[in-house]
Amino acid sequence: MAFTLTIVGFVVALFAIVMIHEFGHYLVARAYGFRVLEYFLGFGPKVWSFRRGEIEYGVKSIPAGGYVKIAGMNPFENDVPPGDEGRAYGAKPRWQRALVILAGPMSHFIVGGLILGLVLAVWGRPTGPWRIDAVPTTVSSADSPAYQAGIEPGDVIVSIAGVSTLDPDALKGVVTAHIGQAIPVVVQRDGRTMTFTVTPVGEEQDGQTVGRLGVVITEIGTQHVSLPLAFVQGFGDLGSFVGDSVSQIAHVFGPQGFGRVFTLLFTNTPRQRTDPASVVGISREVGSIGQQGNWAYALSVFAYIVIFIGLVNLLPLPPFDGGHLAVLAIEKVRGRTVDLKKMVPVSAVVLALLGFLTISTLVLDIFKPLPNSP
Repeated sequence: MAFTLTIVGFVVALFAIVMIHEFGHYLVARAYGFRVLEYFLGFGPKVWSFRRGEIEYGVKSIPAGGYVKIAGMNPFENDVPPGDEGRAYGAKPRWQRALVILAGPMSHFIVGGLILGLVLAVWGRPTGPWRIDAVPTTVSSADSPAYQAGIEPGDVIVSIAGVSTLDPDALKGVVTAHIGQAIPVVVQRDGRTMTFTVTPVGEEQDGQTVGRLGVVITEIGTQHVSLPLAFVQGFGDLGSFVGDSVSQIAHVFGPQGFGRVFTLLFTNTPRQRTDPASVVGISREVGSIGQQGNWAYALSVFAYIVIFIGLVNLLPLPPFDGGHLAVLAIEKVRGRTVDLKKMVPVSAVVLALLGFLTISTLVLDIFKPLPNSP
């Protein structure tokens, strides 16, 4: 039941994020007097709507997103009401148009920061020491260093290479810095302190080599902070989340990502947990986390997804918001308006590639799902 409820909640939350994104466009457009025509959830045939003032609000039949329609923004429609020519998209200063476009993606970072702050306020920040939940026998086809050394599930890691697990900042990169080097790992087992010599192995992750001991851990310590500080730290954590998202975008949407999808589709190559996934695979992952009752982690994953989508929208390619910003920048440099009709072929290529990636990952998530955590 928890698995299903978590997935349903995740999907509903995704729709909420879409509408918050569009609400960002909507608010700034209204603030600067743009002529807003429609604010809808979904696409296709209209299911239900109502009109308040000059704007139509409603729901359409295909639940694949949402939109705010601003008069004059679509070059193929003459949708500017008579007398509102001065309120059309193209009639407004470029800086106002840029703010309207930017408001959508920026809402993702605001929501992401609020979610991260909420997690810290309610559950606190996980810290060491680390409890070992599992010791797989292999890591990336190599023997697990921890397994070979004799480390067991239930052990609590006290320090690695002399660095305490209570100091997460100092611990960053310690394992990676010692790939191929024997290091001491101090653990507690049944009240006894034991030291094992472990040689970390390297594993490719998002184009980078990271060190692995070969253990699955849970941070069993918690650092609690005041409510205001929790939200300050939540927004402070955005930097690392953005950095991870940028790396993942380059991985998924670059040649390596498309090549990996082709390989997975047309060969018997098994999937890895770092492979691109569709909303089905991500929902299944979030559902599994919710089933374990780890709501703090589930919300953190959702915050990452929210931030990831916001950054994707900033890609400088039409039809993304970043593409519109790029057009405005080009107009500013050239000193004249860009014919948006000439951007249609670029938009078509981008949509085709995005459609291929979406459908392919959906097929993979159904017939070759992501592996479970070890």
